[in-house]
Amino acid sequence: MYSQSGALSYQKVGVESAVMSASPHQLIVMLFDGALSALVRARLFLEQGDLVSKGEALSKAISIIDNGLKAGLDMNAEGDLSNNLASLYDYMVRRLLLANMHNDVETIIEVEGLLNNIADAWKQIGETASTHQDMR
Repeated sequence: MYSQSGALSYQKVGVESAVMSASPHQLIVMLFDGALSALVRARLFLEQGDLVSKGEALSKAISIIDNGLKAGLDMNAEGDLSNNLASLYDYMVRRLLLANMHNDVETIIEVEGLLNNIADAWKQIGETASTHQDMR
């Protein structure tokens, strides 16, 4: 009934609507989810021997980490958290570049684990903040 491009257009509108209505916290969650999804796809493509798609997925993950998560840090905030996260994001990008060059699935898994830890902590912060706001 609908063409593939029609379905893709509908999906794009859905994503754009979600982004437009998301809170800043939810936008960061979306970045984590997008990067993690790209890493899973990269790993699967690598296992299938599809090196072109693996490279594209890793490039997407790197872009989200570097241009989304790292770029979104408030470097003027007090404390070392922003600087430490920026360093960790730089480390992840370097590891993913090496994983891409050497087709190293273990390195992709390593970065997935690091990113999952940060994403889980970020999601818990959001749940705590929502609970506190609901109690007011």
